[in-house]
Amino acid sequence: MAHIHIVIGSMLGAAEYVAEHVAALLEQADHRATEHNPARLDEVLDDPDAILLVVTSTHGAGDVPDNLQPFYQDLCAKKPDLSGRRYGVIALGDSNYDTFCAAGKALDQQLTACGASRIGTRLEIDVTRYEIPEDAAEIWIRDWIPLIG
Repeated sequence: MAHIHIVIGSMLGAAEYVAEHVAALLEQADHRATEHNPARLDEVLDDPDAILLVVTSTHGAGDVPDNLQPFYQDLCAKKPDLSGRRYGVIALGDSNYDTFCAAGKALDQQLTACGASRIGTRLEIDVTRYEIPEDAAEIWIRDWIPLIG
């Protein structure tokens, strides 16, 4: 059984709904999920054996949502050593914009730069393609769960 810290970045609620759905699926698979909204870097990193799962939309001109800004800024400024840490990313965006899923990509890049290892591929949900983003996340999480052990 793994403990997954779900870090949520959401402006209008879609990423929050996805995170709640994913948390329920993780718990059904006998894992422990803790949702962080808003997330604090020190709180999430306090559990060295836990897996981090970022679920975020992109806001404005490719920005990280307001509720996730402090976490992201701390991650960039403090550059903690995340060697040995594992994570996943679910990014939501609108493919009509050239900043499609930019917040998720930025967090993915920063986590890797700090030494963390991504589990599987980053999920990029195009909200113009999925009326219910939770459907895309459910398919992905069912493939991701076996990878976390």
